Amino acid sequence: MAQLTTRELALEDEEQERMAGTGALRPGSVLQERYHILGKLGAGGFSSVYKARDMRFPAVTKLCAVKEMVILTADPQLREQTILSFEREASMLAMLNHASIPDISDYFTEGDRSYLVLELVEGQNLQEWMDDTTDLVDEPKALDWALQVCEALVHLHSQKPQPIIFRDLKPSNIMLDMENRIRLIDFGIAKLFEADQERGTMIGTEGYTPPEQYRGEATPAVDIYALGATLHHLLTRHDPRQETPFTFSERPIREINPHVSRAFEAVVNRCLAYDPKERFPDAMALNEALLMISEADLEEADLELLGIPANDLEPVVKIGIGQVEPLWVFRCEDEIRSRTAVAKGIVFVTAYDNNLYAITADRGEFLWKFPTNDSIGASPCVYEDTVMIGSSDSHLYSLQLRNGRQNWSFAAEGPIYSSPTARFDHVFFGSDDGYLYALNAYRGTLAWRANAYSAVRSTPFVSEERIIFGTEDGEIYSKELTAGKTQWQTQARRGVTSSPVVAEDIAVVGSLDGTIYALDASSGWLIWRFQTLRPVISSPVVDREIVYIGSADGYFYAIDIATGHKVWEYQTDGQIASSPIIWNDAVYFGSTDGSIYGLSVRRGDLLWRFDTGSQVIASPQIVEDVMYIGTTENQLFALPI
Repeated sequence: MAQLTTRELALEDEEQERMAGTGALRPGSVLQERYHILGKLGAGGFSSVYKARDMRFPAVTKLCAVKEMVILTADPQLREQTILSFEREASMLAMLNHASIPDISDYFTEGDRSYLVLELVEGQNLQEWMDDTTDLVDEPKALDWALQVCEALVHLHSQKPQPIIFRDLKPSNIMLDMENRIRLIDFGIAKLFEADQERGTMIGTEGYTPPEQYRGEATPAVDIYALGATLHHLLTRHDPRQETPFTFSERPIREINPHVSRAFEAVVNRCLAYDPKERFPDAMALNEALLMISEADLEEADLELLGIPANDLEPVVKIGIGQVEPLWVFRCEDEIRSRTAVAKGIVFVTAYDNNLYAITADRGEFLWKFPTNDSIGASPCVYEDTVMIGSSDSHLYSLQLRNGRQNWSFAAEGPIYSSPTARFDHVFFGSDDGYLYALNAYRGTLAWRANAYSAVRSTPFVSEERIIFGTEDGEIYSKELTAGKTQWQTQARRGVTSSPVVAEDIAVVGSLDGTIYALDASSGWLIWRFQTLRPVISSPVVDREIVYIGSADGYFYAIDIATGHKVWEYQTDGQIASSPIIWNDAVYFGSTDGSIYGLSVRRGDLLWRFDTGSQVIASPQIVEDVMYIGTTENQLFALPI
């Protein structure tokens, strides 16, 4: 939704006149033989606001604001409903009596236009204030403005029998009058909230509008969110209209404006909670929190009375950083780029030295190794008493888990970089020959193969209904499980090496085009896409409706699976090709900066880190509080977490 600014009014006026079919009021026009139009103050939607003189006071110059609403419908019934709606708005505003809310003195309808006569508020709005200065607003001033706005919201929300919801709170609708007092203007979309009719037309301004308002819901919580968005904009100068909606958590206030107290930042963040239930319960509660901050030592405010958990203000204790000692380290003869598999006390790891290694999980002692005829980039797959690996020598091997003896091998027509997935007594994998294969897991015989027309390096996701995977030419396929017939396919802009995951019937996968795609798993229709700055090779993992994934841009992202909105991000000093794993409310992954990270799944805070001294492209595996992960310096670490 486009944001109207005073600098765009001339163009908007022209458009409004075109849509209305008649010209706007001209200076010198007189309404009701009383209101002499002096000029236009602004326009938005299907309404305009004019500066006028009330001629009922001939001895003095009494100025007022006249708001004009155009009735576009030719339907007599709809026209009558529009007029009744306008009169309800006028009656609603006439009930109000608050210093921050302009008084209404008259309303009437002439032809296809209805008019509202309001107290004229002269000064500048907060958007204009920001446009006229480059300074960040200081906290005392922001607190003062916030308190004045909040007091007005308390008055609106306490109206009986229903609260009045402003629904479009933003800097351009908050005026600083000539005495530097806050005044709310443009109640054109304000409405009485009726408890039995919670849904209606979504009206508001993108960036300041909370998610539920897009569904047509209007409760006091939408005004609290909008005030939080306004304060964030004032304190950081990050315009929410220019950002992805609902991503304020990615722009922490104190990182941009360190002079803001932690208490004030926490209050604003609570206003901006995605879930309305997590915001302040009403404007009165928010007002009390703001008063406490303004009157107390900002760093020692009573957190319980603020309604904010203490850990929202306290620095995170970084457990384990610089204190981790490996349980053991095993050295291969070349780089380790794959994820290990762990079963029956044995760690299986592949390396570019052509070998699959079997190592004891408790001590890191060598058990056996199996050589292939070329390098191995794929991860091993354990199925019952066998371990399977694909190799650049174009073969998939099945080995006995205990001793590494070969059960069978299957020859594809190209190198195998796709890690196998075993389910339902079959093993599924792709090859650079452009096919996805399904083999009998016990005999290695071909059940079917499906043509993907390009190299398949993505590890297939296998469910009871379908197999989803990507190709190096950017196709994403869903194949039918039993015969490999295509159910749907869709196209990314570049290759898909990342391996899909499916949760809530949503398939999520990354692409070399720097995009993370969320697709309807049944149809392949795009639900959302999330753009990073570099290619995405990392494969996603989903936990409690949050997608976790890394990018070559060096950031690790947490994304809401339902909306595609960023929950948080964490920056490393290298590229992230490593695929994450969740363990005990933390998410772990490696980076080419040489570190392995453990972050809080809730907030992305750093909880754990281990510096390997070399690039980490491999993905971690965790079993019984021990992480197994390899590096490009040929080392396999066993790390306690």
